[in-house]
Amino acid sequence: MDFADVEEIAPVSAPHDSPDREPRIRSARVLMTPARMGVMQASRLSVSRLLMAKAIRERWTIERVRWQIDDRARGTALYRIDTGAMPFDFIVHSFEPKMEGRAGRIIGRAWDMMAALVEGPVSEEDIRTTGEEIPKLYAGRATPGTLIWARSNRSARVFNHTVEALAQGRQPDVPTLAEVCYLMRNTGLDGNGTFGTRSFRSLENTHPLRRPLDAQMLCAYMMRVFSVDLVNHLARCACARSARLAPEIERFLGVGNASALGLVLYVNNHPKLVHHWIMAREQAIVGAKRLRVGARDAQLGMLLALLDKAIVFRREDRMDYEQFTASADIAADLAAIRGHVQALYDTGRVQGRIERYPLAALCDALDGTVHEEAFETFLGLLTELVPDLCDRLAEGLAVDEEYATDPSMSIGHLRDLLHAEYGWAFDIDLDGEGASKFVWYKSATAEEPRRGPRAEAGDVFNLGLDLPRLVVGLEREIAQRPPATSVARFLLERPEYRFIVSRVQTLSGMAFHSPHTNIMGEQFVPCEITRFINIGIHGIDKTRDYLQRNLRGVIYQGAPTAADIAAGADPHWFYPQEPVL
Repeated sequence: MDFADVEEIAPVSAPHDSPDREPRIRSARVLMTPARMGVMQASRLSVSRLLMAKAIRERWTIERVRWQIDDRARGTALYRIDTGAMPFDFIVHSFEPKMEGRAGRIIGRAWDMMAALVEGPVSEEDIRTTGEEIPKLYAGRATPGTLIWARSNRSARVFNHTVEALAQGRQPDVPTLAEVCYLMRNTGLDGNGTFGTRSFRSLENTHPLRRPLDAQMLCAYMMRVFSVDLVNHLARCACARSARLAPEIERFLGVGNASALGLVLYVNNHPKLVHHWIMAREQAIVGAKRLRVGARDAQLGMLLALLDKAIVFRREDRMDYEQFTASADIAADLAAIRGHVQALYDTGRVQGRIERYPLAALCDALDGTVHEEAFETFLGLLTELVPDLCDRLAEGLAVDEEYATDPSMSIGHLRDLLHAEYGWAFDIDLDGEGASKFVWYKSATAEEPRRGPRAEAGDVFNLGLDLPRLVVGLEREIAQRPPATSVARFLLERPEYRFIVSRVQTLSGMAFHSPHTNIMGEQFVPCEITRFINIGIHGIDKTRDYLQRNLRGVIYQGAPTAADIAAGADPHWFYPQEPVL
């Protein structure tokens, strides 16, 4: 399939097409509810997998250029990532852990590691200045060419256990590691102009990190590299005959991650990215469904192997999930899906029938019979069958989020757009009890987004996008005027509607730009949107919720080591099994 074929997939299907029909993209009414967005699983288009695939394909090399860290973890380190096109330097400033000022949020004033990803090579002045400026956070300024400022803290129990075990000449206990699956946890990846970092829009088309969030994901991977080097170093400081962390364990461990309400506002503020990512994922799924596979097909064999990995990964998952479906249940449904794929592999038939598009027919048969998370996991695995298509689609993810107003459009046309593309907003009861219960604001103490009862928050600036009310309010206003009135004339009289008019006009034709929900209402569950970003877009595993607001998970669990990448690693590194040493 070439890229031109993908463009023809755009027509959106009904939720359940007949198996005989051409595979189609699913509708926004199916995909854009928060509950459905929250169960989307990782795919070949998740940014961590995209970046790792690129690094493996291009054989990136990672060299530790400097290591000036003492036995109390104080000092600096410098890593160089050679992408072939240009080098990047990762400057690390390491600190002895202390509890005072320690927090996993922006209000923290003490971290175990602070780092900067800079277009390299850096100078001694860059290293010195970065060390002075990063601790200042919002009062600090990055050096030229800096892409990301990063911060992380140790997982104290697992980190200390690993150092102690290595110092004793043995490997750490896998069950202990598997309780969290990381040595250090990301507490901040800030770029795109923040602190004076280079803005995303300024990156050249040929820049190796030109795709959205590539720079952030490279930083996350480098946190993992540093965490392994640090435990090896501290163990060696404790005992000259210490063991080194085994590569099997290094691959098994990822980087911890915590996310909160800010990602809901991220979705509000990046509608084009959300649309293009969901559209790309759907196009990749359709591309896989179109594959003409038959009995004993090698691609079905690979799909079976990927399902086996996912099943074992879920069965071995030791995390407790309060609100989300237990991994054991997902594993059981994946095993059932595997049985159907095995039958297709053995016979070339789906439920005894020969189909024009066997994988599409199989998906139609499975949809609604297994848990949505298991089904979305299967769809994510399907995208691994079309890696070249995924890479081409990923190049279209870098979008301009600016809005533009078309002053010549008639308000009659504008009203038609509202009813055609925002029918979900008119279906919401915006006047019912609890429909306006919450407001979104910036905490004065934590400097982070918060959602609180409107009655308690007082007079605050609402950071949340009240999209359904904006849409309904605009429709009510323009319905009172002649349809031939121009948008220019309308906005001259009512300039307060300029934002929603320009948003509607700019996003017209993009089906997947906004969640179909009222984020001010008490029925809205914030962690569903956060989970969509974490799992679907970022590719984070084992996400657990806290108070239906915050999520904790693991990035890059199973990812190849730096040596693996340089040598040409397994592109299907995800869903690792617990190592047996």
